Amino acid sequence: MGTELHGWRRLAGAAWAAPNDPQFYGDLEVDAAILQTFLGDVRRRTGVHVTVTHLVGKAIALGLGAVPELGVRLARGREYPRESTDVFFIVADGDELTGVKIVAADTKPVFEIARELEQRVLEIRAGSDEQLGRTKALMERLPRPVLRGAIRLSALLTSGFNLDLPKLGLPRQAFGGAMVTSVGGWGVTHAYSPLASYYRVPLLILVGAVHEKPVAVAGRVVARPMLGLTATFDHRYCDGSQAVRFAAVVKDYLANPQAFEPDLHSTRQANGSVSQTPTGVGTIDLTEGHLASTV
Repeated sequence: MGTELHGWRRLAGAAWAAPNDPQFYGDLEVDAAILQTFLGDVRRRTGVHVTVTHLVGKAIALGLGAVPELGVRLARGREYPRESTDVFFIVADGDELTGVKIVAADTKPVFEIARELEQRVLEIRAGSDEQLGRTKALMERLPRPVLRGAIRLSALLTSGFNLDLPKLGLPRQAFGGAMVTSVGGWGVTHAYSPLASYYRVPLLILVGAVHEKPVAVAGRVVARPMLGLTATFDHRYCDGSQAVRFAAVVKDYLANPQAFEPDLHSTRQANGSVSQTPTGVGTIDLTEGHLASTV
């Protein structure tokens, strides 16, 4: 026979309903020294402002490709393979959050990901991104009670039924196959983010600030620049086994990105030159977690 609840258990039972959220969490720390050297080389050779967040986005794309359970969309009790491996980058534009989906991120060199993302964000800032404009206008017009239902319906149409509705500001699979954003600009080394149901993606990764900390290297304690990553997973897509396999791929890429990227010297020779960032237009500093304008 059961015993009546007392004290904090009774209070907790009255405060919360039974859990129904499928999220679970993980974190990973990597030595950022190699990343910083690689970033300096890429920026110097290409003129593109590649950041740690771009590298993490590319690592996510490779991880999605290596773990089939994560490369699907779930709809109506079935799983469907995604047409491409897309990563959605969340960035801050002033006081508002916005973002860009990079299609087939696993097939693009990281400097191309950075250049494409920068151009798209500049279009958003200039108000020339028509599709995003339609989406924001729709959100502003709808009353709050209606907005909640509209969000769920849009996710059902664009991900559940895989429809592309650009005239309504509702692109197919708007958030791609995974999401990434940075909190490093606020000096935050570790943070976790909720995975909203309308995202319809298996995971979201937050990129923390690179910071020095004591670590053991070859039996000695030394100060090293460390990068903290935190992930929120949807348990409906994967369990701990798939999450560990995914993390291993991400860690392998970040341990030596040069081994996965094309030779920049060969790229420059083949193309004659690599496009530079337009002077005075601005750069998107995703390491800092916001848009940084430079003239």
